[in-house]
Amino acid sequence: MTELTIARLAKDALATVLLVAGPILGLSLIVGLVVSIFQATTQIQEQTLAFVPKILTVLVATVILGPWMLRVMMEFTTRLLGNMNQFIG
Repeated sequence: MTELTIARLAKDALATVLLVAGPILGLSLIVGLVVSIFQATTQIQEQTLAFVPKILTVLVATVILGPWMLRVMMEFTTRLLGNMNQFIG
């Protein structure tokens, strides 16, 4: 296993992680920003008001994007296991 193979494998793994986690983290960030702006304008400092919408957003996004995320992870795993002979030999 050469350094180039390890670097390519690490790049693919990081790209897969960012691709799978990115949409959920982005939606959570947007909802958190909207809730923070709402709290700043209304001066309501309730902690659950910041927490509950983000949790619900992550839950809904996981339900909606779950099949796509699973497919992306399965494709990466299939490529990884399919090329196992190159990594060993």
